Amino acid sequence: MSDAAATGPDGQSPEGQSPDFDSMTRDIADVPAVEVITTVAVHLMSSAAVNLGLAEEGETHKDLDEARKLIQALAGLITASATEIGSYHAAPLRDGLKSLQLAFREASVVPDEPGQGPGEKYTGPVFG
Repeated sequence: MSDAAATGPDGQSPEGQSPDFDSMTRDIADVPAVEVITTVAVHLMSSAAVNLGLAEEGETHKDLDEARKLIQALAGLITASATEIGSYHAAPLRDGLKSLQLAFREASVVPDEPGQGPGEKYTGPVFG
C-alpha cells in the first residue's frame, strides 16, 4: 500500500502520524521530463476537448472561452518543448493540437481569421 493511500481525509495516517512527504516527493523526481510534459499536454487536450463539447454530454460542458485558453496553453507547451521531447512524442501532440484547433474553428459561431485562432500565434495558421 502506498503512503498516499494510507492517509485519511485529514492527511493523517491511521496512527495519527503525518504522511511521508519525502517519499511522495521522491516519486515525482523519478519521472522523466518527457513523461511529465506529455502527461500535462494530454490533460490540456482532454480538458480542451470537453470544453469544445466533444465529450459524451457535449453541450452541457461547452465553453469556448475556456477551450481557447487551454488550446493556447497547449500550443505554447508543445512548441516550447518539441525539441526537448523529440519528434516521436511531439508529432502526435501536434496532430492532437491541430484537431482541437480545427474543432474550435468549427464550433465557433464567428470563426477567427486564419492565424488568429487559439494557439495559432505559435503554430501558424491552421487549415483543414
